[in-house]
Amino acid sequence: MYQSTTQTRVRYAETDQMNVVYYGNYAQYFEIGRVESIRALGFTYKRMEDEGVIMPVVELYTKFLRPATYDDLLTIQTQVRKLPESYHIEFHQDVFNEEGKLLAAGRVSLYFLDKETWKRRSIPDDLKEALAKYF
Repeated sequence: MYQSTTQTRVRYAETDQMNVVYYGNYAQYFEIGRVESIRALGFTYKRMEDEGVIMPVVELYTKFLRPATYDDLLTIQTQVRKLPESYHIEFHQDVFNEEGKLLAAGRVSLYFLDKETWKRRSIPDDLKEALAKYF
């Protein structure tokens, strides 16, 4: 299993009138976690796009447990629990507050697509090799 963590701080614009993070912003927190987890492997989304691979989200699931509020420091834990073998990758993501309490848990599925044709393609070999070390 591959796992990474990153942090972000809640900005005022991400909260609602109750000073609570608006639920739609968790998709962005998950994206921060995914982007940084791939960066920790030595890759970037930009590099993959430059090499002709795009990764659209095809499924997003989130369970909300506790609220985050303005200026909270959030820790985003990202896991890839299964080595991708084809065109599909799934990230399991948890968001914690500074006290280590779980605020939200999610699962995000993405496809690897050819940038020109938008047809499914297999995971890039170099990314698969980098992930394989953890399985």
